[in-house]
Amino acid sequence: MPGLLDGPVLPLREVRAHPEAPADLSVWPATLPPVRQVLEGGLVLGASTVLTGDNGAGKSTLVEAIAAAYGLNPEGGGTGAQHATRATESPLADHLQLVRGAGAPRSGFFLRAETMHSLFTYYEEIGVGGMMHERSHGESFLEIVAERSRSRGLWVLDEPESALSLPGCLALLGLLRDLVGTGSQVILSTHSPVLAALPGADLYEVGTWGLRRSDYDDLELVRTWRSFLDSPQRFLRHVD
Repeated sequence: MPGLLDGPVLPLREVRAHPEAPADLSVWPATLPPVRQVLEGGLVLGASTVLTGDNGAGKSTLVEAIAAAYGLNPEGGGTGAQHATRATESPLADHLQLVRGAGAPRSGFFLRAETMHSLFTYYEEIGVGGMMHERSHGESFLEIVAERSRSRGLWVLDEPESALSLPGCLALLGLLRDLVGTGSQVILSTHSPVLAALPGADLYEVGTWGLRRSDYDDLELVRTWRSFLDSPQRFLRHVD
C-alpha cells in the first residue's frame, strides 16, 4: 500500500507567508531576521524541531505564532482551551499559512512558560487535571504532558525548562521522544542543552542571521554551557 513505510502523516508540513494576508516587512515582528526568513522562504517541518538562541532573537515569537495559526490558545492549552488574561502575542499568526498533512490529526497542545500559572488556574476551574496549584510548578507541568500524551497531534512548547530541574528536563525529554515515536509532532523553543538533545530533532539556531540548521555539538547554547561548566570562574570574573 502506498505510503505504508513512510510513517505517520504529520500535522504540519510547512509554515510560510499567507498569500492573502502579507505582512509589512518593515514592521515588527517581521523585522526579526528569523521571522523575515520564514515569511520570505518558508520553513519545512519534520517530526521534531528545536529552536535555540538568545533572548529576543525571535524563538518565542515564531512558536507562539505557529501555535495560534494552528488554532491553539496563545496562552496555552489544548485545541479547545478558551482562557485569556492579557493579550501579549504579536500579529504574526494572521500572516502565516500552515500547510497541513492530509489526513493528519488536527488536535494539538501549546505549553508556554510565561502563562503556565493562568493555565493551571483555568484547568482547575473547569475540573481538569486535579488541583495543579497544590503541586510544584514542574510536577504540574510534567503531569499535563503525561496526561495529554495519549492523543496524537501537534505539540508546541515555549521554553518549558523554566519550570523544571535537570531530572525534570530529562523526564520531559523522554515524554517528547515518546510523543514523536507514537506519531505526534513537536516544535520546541528552549535555552536548555538537555532539551535541545531531543533525539532526531531538526536543530535550528535563531539569531541575526535568521534560522540556520546546526548539529548539536555546534550549537552556541551547547558550546557556551560546556565552557561555563568547565571553568565557571572564567565567566564569573566578568560579572559586576
